[in-house]
Amino acid sequence: MATYLVTGATGLIGRHFVRELLTRDDVDQVWLLVREQSRERLERASRTWPAADRVRTVVGDVSQPRLGITDSDVLALTGVDHVVHLAALYDVTADDEASVIANVDGTRHVIELAAELNAGCLHHVSSVAVAGDYRGKFTEDMFDAGQRLVTAYHRTKFESERLVRTQTQVPWRVYRPAIVVGDSTTGEMDKIDGPYYFFSALSRLDSVPHVPVVLPDIGDTNIVPVDYVAKAMAYLVNQAGLDGRTFHLVSPEPQSVKEVYNAFAKAAGAPRAAATLDRRISAPLLGLVKFAENVPGVSLARDAVLDRLGIPPVLLTTLTFEPRFEAKKTRAALAGSGIEVPKLGAYADVLWRYWREHLDPLRARREGHGGRLDGRRVVITGASSGIGRATALKVAAAGGVPLLVARREAELEEVRAEIAAAGGHSFVYPCDLTDDESVAKTVSRMLAEQPGVDMLVNNAGRSIRRAVRLSYDRIHDYERAMAINYFGAVRLILALLPHMTERRYGHIVNVSSIGVQGIAPRFSAYVASKAALDYFSKIVATETHGAGITFTTVHMPLVRTPMIRPTKIYDAFPTKSPEQAADMVKDALLNRPKHIGTPAGFMIQTAYAIAPGFVDAVAYQGYRIFPDSAAAGGSGGIKIGKGERNLTAAATALARLTKGFHW
Repeated sequence: MATYLVTGATGLIGRHFVRELLTRDDVDQVWLLVREQSRERLERASRTWPAADRVRTVVGDVSQPRLGITDSDVLALTGVDHVVHLAALYDVTADDEASVIANVDGTRHVIELAAELNAGCLHHVSSVAVAGDYRGKFTEDMFDAGQRLVTAYHRTKFESERLVRTQTQVPWRVYRPAIVVGDSTTGEMDKIDGPYYFFSALSRLDSVPHVPVVLPDIGDTNIVPVDYVAKAMAYLVNQAGLDGRTFHLVSPEPQSVKEVYNAFAKAAGAPRAAATLDRRISAPLLGLVKFAENVPGVSLARDAVLDRLGIPPVLLTTLTFEPRFEAKKTRAALAGSGIEVPKLGAYADVLWRYWREHLDPLRARREGHGGRLDGRRVVITGASSGIGRATALKVAAAGGVPLLVARREAELEEVRAEIAAAGGHSFVYPCDLTDDESVAKTVSRMLAEQPGVDMLVNNAGRSIRRAVRLSYDRIHDYERAMAINYFGAVRLILALLPHMTERRYGHIVNVSSIGVQGIAPRFSAYVASKAALDYFSKIVATETHGAGITFTTVHMPLVRTPMIRPTKIYDAFPTKSPEQAADMVKDALLNRPKHIGTPAGFMIQTAYAIAPGFVDAVAYQGYRIFPDSAAAGGSGGIKIGKGERNLTAAATALARLTKGFHW
């Protein structure tokens, strides 16, 4: 009965390898080195392992001398039969420093500990990357053949294997996997790597007409599923007489770019490749592309395109292999085990489905079967009444799930009951948007309870109609307007942006004001706060564009809601109903334009851009015509009452001409 110490058990290969070990009858105990911050991840992985009672955890870190484990752990591990070193930084995009710490320093520390433990054998998981750009057949017995090592990953995997070969004081074995993809049965994969980087681009081809594709011949690659690597290692680790040998865990025959492309194109429903250009044609074309990288602007444009597709530029130089990996001795050692590499075409669809469901960085963007809002979680602030309430009802009717936010929980519950009565679903989240802690707790609760937050409607607001001459000693008017209209909205946006960025999808609708499009006398506090949010969103939209997070500003005209009741002259103004306003917000959610407004708003905005002095003069006349309300501290001027002519002819004409504008 054998004992084992395994590093890197929380990684893709590590999880599968430990699972395979635990299926064996000759395994006594398996010690797993795990970092403190990875213990929860290990606990989740171990739920699927058989005979998990044979597993023991050792807290440590390969970057630390002696792996950072305690003297008591060293004593318990002394004489362990097998030390299996899987922990490494498997990332061709990583820099030198991170790669050296994880791969070189980590391996050195494992070698030193294996000697101190007097281990039976050190099993080191290297990579075919150690072959670098070697041209021709690269056998299991070859190592330093004068090859060039093109990335930090290649260099540090080479150096870590060199350490094992030259400095290990106990028997050793080396395993060199090819490009490792997910499980051939379940598709399980833990990150975007290797060919997965191209899946997002491939998924966009499913709607392209299926015409034959011709690919350049850029060489061959070598791909194996993780379950083959794990099974082969679990078998080879436990076979006697193999010390001092290297094993190539590779596909017996390298896969051409056409073979790999067609395997995944079939799974993705994309056009297939019918042929490849001959090397004699492909080579000059690729040489021209490589030369063009030195032309100013070309490499920048190339990298910009690759960045949008999520493809690291370095991958273009590492996707195919110059060497051809021989694995005759490895296959001989595995003879009789029944362990063989499956054909990529036989399991490519399994890998694709897993990626699409679990790893596709753009999966949150997919629309539901019932329409663009089907299943979307939409946060709506100010949802207890007015535009917010009407928007929530329309979102729910379209199949969305409104997350209702306002200060008064009882009123939110009424809206939820109304949505439920109509057959919809919604959730209530009482919150004070002017309070940091309240917003933080509310967002934390949302993210814990919901599968995701897709959209945000910043509708909650405070309107103040007061001339500046009545505000000389009322700085709090400006502070209150900014507190809810600007800082409240920004606070909620900032709280949700990390979640939306991680999902690479999100849409934020800011209910602004038609007043921002022109000059609205008496609204210096209100319009300024809305304008601040407008420009915050314009700037942030440029930074979140690549993450798929977009913004729509709705320059809302005058709407008959409780917010305008204190201004009695508005009883005589043409206004939109909350339901009409909600239609504008719904349009913003469905179509995600940069801006939504009214013809009057666009007219005022254009007029100010062309003749700002003239607009100032007209606005001044409006300022003179329309009185300060009594609620704002004015005399009230004209009386408003049923049956009375409430506005002068000039005032009526201006109100109609600038329909929906705040005067």
